[in-house]
Amino acid sequence: MEIRIENIIDVVKEASTLMVCSGFEVHDKGSRENLVTSSDLAVQDFLTGRLSALLPGSGFLCEEEDLNDIAGHEFIWIIDPIDGTANYARGNENCCISVALVRNGEQYMGVVYSPWRGELYWAEKGCGAYCNGKPVHVSYRSYEDGLLFTAMSTYHKDWARYCSDIIYDIYLDCNDVRRTGSAAVELCLIAAGYADLYFELRLMPWDYAAATLILTEAGGAVCSFDTGFPSLSVPSMVIAANNPSSCRRILDVVHRHLKALPY
Repeated sequence: MEIRIENIIDVVKEASTLMVCSGFEVHDKGSRENLVTSSDLAVQDFLTGRLSALLPGSGFLCEEEDLNDIAGHEFIWIIDPIDGTANYARGNENCCISVALVRNGEQYMGVVYSPWRGELYWAEKGCGAYCNGKPVHVSYRSYEDGLLFTAMSTYHKDWARYCSDIIYDIYLDCNDVRRTGSAAVELCLIAAGYADLYFELRLMPWDYAAATLILTEAGGAVCSFDTGFPSLSVPSMVIAANNPSSCRRILDVVHRHLKALPY
């Protein structure tokens, strides 16, 4: 069955009207750090309905409401209806809709749309990466000149020491550290050359499935703790950079501090 990236972009743009609504409710999902809004639920419901019609018989892996229907499907949609919900709930522009299409276990297409930032990123396997219709490419900066996007394991604060030790060692050798609060936004910014390095101890596939395709299609490198690509079905460490050498240097720092993942 044929599907075009333009079809996905149109659906995501339509869904964004539910994200930029004037009023929404905010609740937590078991902790004060893990928020969900009525907009998250509305966007996800819209996306699953429209994308099911676009590609009948496809499966879904989505952040909200434990939607996990991935067994036995050639095509799987991996969706974060709003990545950066804590930002969104506070009116911070660093949030986005993330939609990845996986075919037979491999990334196929990805769209990341941040309406408040005015940035629409997309990529199709083997066809390059784009933002607002223009090609994007990673920077050519060295590791020493690189800006690092990272975080402190917000939902598992007992792992913060692992993160801080790793971040500290990277920080000693790179230029500086940044944090926006949205993994998808940050990975896309690396794809566009605005930053260069990335480390997160644990993310879910919907946080990175679309954005890592955009990053690799923009010339970047991505790996996980075991040097392979981050899982598209279960939580994973995500390491990324503008080139394979810098990606490996981050991984070397990680391996100095961790002999195994804490999850």
